[in-house]
Amino acid sequence: MKAVMPPDNELLKPTYAQRGFLPEADPLTAFPSDSPYAALDEIGRDLPSLLYDKGFRAYARDLRVPKWEGPVSAETLPQLRLYYVRVGFLASAYVNQVGEAPATTLPRNLAEPLVDAARRLGQPPILSYDGYALYNWKRFRKDGAIALGNIDTIQNFVHMYDEHWFILVHVEIEAIAADILSAIATIKRRLMDDENSDLGGELWRIESAVRRQVDVLKRIPEHMDASLYYKTFRPYIRFFESVTYEGVDRAPMLFRGETGAQSSVMPTLIAFMKIPHQRSVLMDHLDDMRNYMPAEHRALIEEVAAMPDISRLARKEPFNAILEAMAAFRRVHYGWAEEYINRWTDDPRGTGGTPYMQWLKQMLVETEARRL
Repeated sequence: MKAVMPPDNELLKPTYAQRGFLPEADPLTAFPSDSPYAALDEIGRDLPSLLYDKGFRAYARDLRVPKWEGPVSAETLPQLRLYYVRVGFLASAYVNQVGEAPATTLPRNLAEPLVDAARRLGQPPILSYDGYALYNWKRFRKDGAIALGNIDTIQNFVHMYDEHWFILVHVEIEAIAADILSAIATIKRRLMDDENSDLGGELWRIESAVRRQVDVLKRIPEHMDASLYYKTFRPYIRFFESVTYEGVDRAPMLFRGETGAQSSVMPTLIAFMKIPHQRSVLMDHLDDMRNYMPAEHRALIEEVAAMPDISRLARKEPFNAILEAMAAFRRVHYGWAEEYINRWTDDPRGTGGTPYMQWLKQMLVETEARRL
């Protein structure tokens, strides 16, 4: 008997099985030398040094940032993403410069280009997880894996390798997600043909991939000092609170800062496993994080959520193994949040503006409760 399934959509596109939620091709690392946007590359390279100067904001207000011109197409999208990375980093550097009080106005020369680029990408005008991680990496060996040791960042806020490492750990986790999406796509195809199909092999593939992600997440302390993270580069990815965008018809706004909660990996797993997280203010915050994801990733999550509940079709062992792997990921994440953030501050809000420790604990408990 065939299951009732939505029509083919994002999930069955080959790029997800090959790259996960990373771009279909490696991100552009620099604009062509004759591009009107090429000056942004030099500014981006200089940014970590410029931020040591108390006069950075005056310097930034005088910058001539070229506005994005022309349509968005498959050919121009890599350039638009790099443009968004460069301008997004500049805006967050301006608002949250370390050593200065947060700015309450983003000057017109930064605000208008950022708002326009974000609008074209279909998301809020702030540097989100996609700009900080998904579009912000390159490979040393082009034929090598997208993995630690073979990747580096394109743009940073500080000169410390700790920030590179923080970003790159997320990039490898995203690359591993290709196996998760490939397995879910295979399960979808099988359910379309035969609702009684054996799903065990693909479920074990998902469990194995999540375990590999846990192993990567555990590597955070190798090159990231807990005593430096909180006060050096974390402030730059903080949310914008009551910031007015000069030249834009917008009242002072709150935008969520870059956070792993804007990654599409765990929401996809939650949708696939049908984990019934209790409605709360925290879950409303989590739903809001989806607005900061690329539109095609939001569509994929919705597509996976529309799939049948596999708990009545799957064997208990692989189903529960996936949940335990997810719980292990959340336990490691919770530990790093305690070690790198909570011990250094009394502020319960994370970079996204949410009470992160309470939220992480709730997600862990409800994941474990889903076991068959």
